[in-house]
Amino acid sequence: MKEQSESRFRTLDLTYIALFAVLMAVCAWISIPMPKPFVPFTLQTFAVFLALLVMGGRKGTYAVAVYLLLGVIGMPVFSGFRGGLDVLLGTTGGYIIGFLASAWVYWIMEHYLGRSFAVRILSCILGLCVCYAFGTAWFLLVYARTTGPIGLMTALGWCVVPFIIPDLCKIALSLLLAERLQPFLK
Repeated sequence: MKEQSESRFRTLDLTYIALFAVLMAVCAWISIPMPKPFVPFTLQTFAVFLALLVMGGRKGTYAVAVYLLLGVIGMPVFSGFRGGLDVLLGTTGGYIIGFLASAWVYWIMEHYLGRSFAVRILSCILGLCVCYAFGTAWFLLVYARTTGPIGLMTALGWCVVPFIIPDLCKIALSLLLAERLQPFLK
């Protein structure tokens, strides 16, 4: 009987991981296009942090990895209903890959510092900073190769500064929703 409940629990975990990977795709499709070279506004950040906050670092990281793998194999899970490795190798691909780095940061902080509300807030904010850093570095490299070199401040002005307030709002919303969902998912 114990084997059956462990198996059912693992199946439930896999189900949640799949559901959150799908939620990330749906949230990527909800986008506000921006003129080039600006990056479009999407709700991916909200879905990534909601997955981490609801399922925890380990399972949330798996959900982000599943989402990325779906995109790599060509499923149209990224913004603009795009998919494929070329999206990740493009100028904004670093921000998408940065979601995985954010998830790892969250997982590591949760492992060492626990799941208190303060740690979860700090983990999300630090994860967002890591995503910004990874994505901006990637943007600078790819943009310089395809269009021409630009300065760090220009890249930050295009790709980070306009998103700070909206992304912090998405984190706040994911924190609120995660607190409401937690009792139902236990």
